[in-house]
Amino acid sequence: MAEHEAQYTVDELAVRAGVTVRTVRFYAGRSLLPPPRLRGRVGLYGPVHLARLELIRELQALGFTLAAVERHLQRIPDDASAEDLALQRALLTPWVAETREEVELHELSRRAGRQLDEDTLEQLVSLGVLERTDGPGFTLLNPTLLANGLEIIDLGMPPEMLHAAKKVVERHVVAMAAELQELFEDNVLRPYVAQGRQAGDRERVRQITDKLKPVTIQALVSGFERAVNHTLRRKVSGS
Repeated sequence: MAEHEAQYTVDELAVRAGVTVRTVRFYAGRSLLPPPRLRGRVGLYGPVHLARLELIRELQALGFTLAAVERHLQRIPDDASAEDLALQRALLTPWVAETREEVELHELSRRAGRQLDEDTLEQLVSLGVLERTDGPGFTLLNPTLLANGLEIIDLGMPPEMLHAAKKVVERHVVAMAAELQELFEDNVLRPYVAQGRQAGDRERVRQITDKLKPVTIQALVSGFERAVNHTLRRKVSGS
């Protein structure tokens, strides 16, 4: 750690990272953080330690277990700068902010405007609107979809068809996400690493990432709309 870099005590680092001192020491004990620089008996931490803590929090927010976090950090070079770690964190930032919400049955029924029975709840789960929890409540994956899901159920669609439709969507979007991620790595990340990770390149990658996310999402939505219309026209014309 260079002398001119910001230097924090363990207490200051914990405050900046939004974690407890105990958490910092735990991560250090698991070698997820490099050792601090010692000034006498006081350990001093710098931007790299802060960036690593922020990256760990981002990985955990994505649902990574501690073992998975460790495996991910092991693939990052020991000499990775705070800027490189910040870039890693930026690439992991969700493309769309999740709106998951834990709710009890009575709250779901209040929002629905009616008492929800078990059959309706099961169909909402099949549609991907709800997830069951270990307790008595549910996880509402997207509050704005609750009304839409109930409208679809009210149309009397067979539950088997709803479940099958969800599987079709999941299968294709997972495949698209994997291909798009691979495309991004091949054309943006690998060239960036191969060119020596210059400061200007880091900023360019950040800008590409920020611009690419909304454009890609809109392209997927528009492409799906066009594909549905094309399929309908083809069915009607009999071709």
